[in-house]
Amino acid sequence: MDKAIRSPQKMITACLLLIGVPLIVVGGAMLFQEKHYAWISLCVAILSCLPLFICFERKDSTAKELITLAVLVAVSAAGRFAFAWVPGFKPVTAITVIAAMYLGREAGFVVGALSAVVSNFYFGQGPWTPFQMFAWGFLGFLAGVLAQPLKRQKIWMCLYGVLAGVLFSLIMDVWSTLWADGGFNLSRYLAACISALPFTIEYAVSNVIFLLLLTKPIGEKLERIKRKYGLFG
Repeated sequence: MDKAIRSPQKMITACLLLIGVPLIVVGGAMLFQEKHYAWISLCVAILSCLPLFICFERKDSTAKELITLAVLVAVSAAGRFAFAWVPGFKPVTAITVIAAMYLGREAGFVVGALSAVVSNFYFGQGPWTPFQMFAWGFLGFLAGVLAQPLKRQKIWMCLYGVLAGVLFSLIMDVWSTLWADGGFNLSRYLAACISALPFTIEYAVSNVIFLLLLTKPIGEKLERIKRKYGLFG
């Protein structure tokens, strides 16, 4: 019975995160451009958090789950602050992926999306923020789907780190194109992807480094928290 209930819940959350969020992000960018990015970011943040209340329905554990995710978001944002002096070298993707691997795909999306909006209070909010929220959230969600092979083999985890760097750059180049033209222009998008190649390589390498450094210490702590308090079941 529990599995029968959870299956439609998982489908609903997947639709919210993988269809609803990008529609809001891209639609908002095309309709409103820079004028209403704060409202778009708020909508993305709300949709990102809805899985907490759809999937984590046990009232006695939801507060602990929220605290755990809040700590991960804070650590991710602090890591981005610490490496502010190196533009493409950040631990945000790695921490998001680790959260997804050990806590689930919805948790990964929440950590990724909120890390973007929280850290941008320092780096600067703007029309790029919703795209960053979706990009990191999506990378977390996908890591949660692929959690078992990523946890079993370091090589798959490292390859995912490279893929995450590429996907993040490709998603952000969509914003660059929309910002420049007010609509999607394929030739400009391809030009943006090519010009961003050095950043993409740097970011992919940094993802691999941070995953190798952080997965074991953070993953072990998350496993202990899950077992001790029965969270994220």
